[in-house]
Amino acid sequence: MAEVEDLGGPEHSPVDDDDPFEEPMKKRRRSDREQRFRAFPSVEQSALKEYEKLESRTRRVLSNTYQKLIQSVFLDDSIPNGVKYLINRLLAMIEKPSLDPIYIGLFGSTGAGKSSLINAIIQQAMFLPVSGDNICTSCVVLVSSGCCEQYKAKIHLLSDQEWKEELKNLTKLLHRTEEAGGEDVDADVWVGDEALEEAIWKLQVVYGTGAERKKYEDLLRAKPKGKIPTSRIITLKAEEAGELSVKLDPYIRTQKRDWDGASAETRIWPLIKHVEVTLPRSALIPEGVVLVDIPGTGDFNSKRDEMWKKTIDKCSVIWVVSDIERVSGGRAHEDLLNESIKACQRGFYRDIALVVTKTDKLNLLEYLRERKVVNRAIQNQREAVLERNQTIKLQRSRILKEKLKRKLPANSKVLEASDLVYTVSAHEYWQRALLTEEETEIPKLREYIRKSLLDKKRKMVSKYVTEAFGLLLLMDSFSSMENLANEHLYSSGLRRFVEEKVELLEGAIEQCFAHLERPLQEGVLAARVSYRRLLGARLVRSRGNQGFHQTLKAVCLKNGIYASRTLARIDLNEAITQPIYDQIDPVFGAIFRVGNPLGLALMPHIEAFKHSLEEKMTEIGMRNGWNYDGYKKSFMIQEISAILGDLEGYIIRKKRKIYESVTSSVQNDLKPCYEEAAQITGKKACERMKGAIRRGVERQVAEGMFERAQERMQHWFQLLKNGITEKVKGSISTMLALVSSQGDGLYKELADVRSEYKEMEKLHRSLREVAEDALLRRGMQDFLLRMSPSKVAPQTRMSTLEA
Repeated sequence: MAEVEDLGGPEHSPVDDDDPFEEPMKKRRRSDREQRFRAFPSVEQSALKEYEKLESRTRRVLSNTYQKLIQSVFLDDSIPNGVKYLINRLLAMIEKPSLDPIYIGLFGSTGAGKSSLINAIIQQAMFLPVSGDNICTSCVVLVSSGCCEQYKAKIHLLSDQEWKEELKNLTKLLHRTEEAGGEDVDADVWVGDEALEEAIWKLQVVYGTGAERKKYEDLLRAKPKGKIPTSRIITLKAEEAGELSVKLDPYIRTQKRDWDGASAETRIWPLIKHVEVTLPRSALIPEGVVLVDIPGTGDFNSKRDEMWKKTIDKCSVIWVVSDIERVSGGRAHEDLLNESIKACQRGFYRDIALVVTKTDKLNLLEYLRERKVVNRAIQNQREAVLERNQTIKLQRSRILKEKLKRKLPANSKVLEASDLVYTVSAHEYWQRALLTEEETEIPKLREYIRKSLLDKKRKMVSKYVTEAFGLLLLMDSFSSMENLANEHLYSSGLRRFVEEKVELLEGAIEQCFAHLERPLQEGVLAARVSYRRLLGARLVRSRGNQGFHQTLKAVCLKNGIYASRTLARIDLNEAITQPIYDQIDPVFGAIFRVGNPLGLALMPHIEAFKHSLEEKMTEIGMRNGWNYDGYKKSFMIQEISAILGDLEGYIIRKKRKIYESVTSSVQNDLKPCYEEAAQITGKKACERMKGAIRRGVERQVAEGMFERAQERMQHWFQLLKNGITEKVKGSISTMLALVSSQGDGLYKELADVRSEYKEMEKLHRSLREVAEDALLRRGMQDFLLRMSPSKVAPQTRMSTLEA
């Protein structure tokens, strides 16, 4: 039975040294850790265990240090800014998540096989609903494994306000003033109008037959047929996967349009925002990875559509899923691929691949007749499938790489990926009639997931331990008996040097962003030339207005955007601004690329700023003989790395706003004409709506709509530049004040953290040993895997790796 559950959880506090439950907890955590790493081979398990130990012990040291520091300043009315800095840094590091999840988005059109692919990866054949070529998944579904004993799902519903907003738009779409003789009032014209059919469908599901004829105010007073919890969250639990699958099915499967026997569960599916599914710990999918089933091209509801786009942007990896029969063409496939590349520009993700599904589907006679290869005979269906898979890999990899090169910088990391295309068969993964498990490439996708998580964990722990060591190094020096003078920092002019370098950084950022001015200007000129053609292509239908009137009205109600779960996404704002993005995309991508050489890219300028400070500190140390003050240099270098490292997250968050500023500016300018068009009813309403849109666009273009969009993007770039320099100035100024003030007596009463420093010093040494050991183990594993099975027996191979 479904139950309502709060999202909150218990707060965690550091374990005290004298806690009588410490040993049992350690044993439990050790066993817990063993279970968490089941999805990894033994070599990778060893590395993960060591990284987990380092992180856990570091967090404990930081907690103890924080408690001591708080107690030492608790009764002091005037806490120095430097101490506040230390307290805030310690607290931030203690509360820092162990590892942000890796979101892998499966992005594909109807019937592409996304749910089947997830089922195969998690080793649960029919867990998520599948239904051939029909639409099956009705909302975004997130699947992960966790520490729970049961299978669990949370169905998140639209809030009351969000549903009221959709309800208002749905009724606007359905109810219009009927005029005698009005061709668009004729019910026959409604047939085939996808927007209208879906609006009727949703209202009937939630409120029952006849709801489509009721007014908005009447429906507000009506009680939905399904049970809606006040928390707007429905929690499902089950002991077995199949049991949860049955409970979950009504909520995420797209329901047929027959509501005579509809259950309470199916009655609320239009109100579902997204679904989170948590599996017990898996031997296949590690904790920290979230597989995201992203259906269709958006949603009519503003909040669901916004979440659809944000979900894509949140993914660090996107797999564009397309079945074997549609991978070589079709607008839907291209639209999804283009949306994925846009996500690369505005979002977080670092990797993209094309996953071709249903590769076992092959008509051997047809394939042999059309086969281009003549120098090798095909003996059977299996050989034909494998040959075609290899051909598709080569062809689609080349096409995808060319497409990415047009949109992304030439040195983007994604272009260097060894696998841009995977050819998979979920059906054969279960049946094994034609292909082996390895040949279905499901294990290959799992391996990619594992390596991504392991690499992210390694980087996170290395950064975490090093930052913690820097903090403890400095704090220990405050209680040192040596009387270290601070005039080195002042006499060296380090503060003045920093100010000068910040000014240079500001100029470098300005120059970096200036590279976009020309392509932005050229894009505006191109948009002015082509907007009529691009707009016309979205407004004209080959079969005329039949079935398009209400869809166009839905477009206008949503300010130029109509997102459907079944049809291609319509975005008039995006269509007419596409020439601008065609011009700016490669440069925009280059600006926000990580690891580019100095020039276009932003981050290398920030790295150069960091290195210049490090060199200056080293120079000061050598000139002044910092025998005891070496900790200051180490701390400052570490803190500068941390400060500038945080900037990357800030820049990425602003990046999306900058990228979308062009379309959002155009959408805002065109809002009055969309509102005007949405009110049009009666005779020839569809053509009159198109006319209103065209006139509105013409008027806004004449008044400088594209130029305003250009200025808007430049404005957001200016805000980003100011934000970067202000953050750098503020953080580094506070940090310098901290390390410069040891001799002023403000820190004499700080708690003694010598024991914590000694422990942190050991952990910092261990970090290097773990990294070296992991490399050695990995090298041994690669060596053994390269050896012939005849030379190394499986038992020998396993025992060697475990050793």
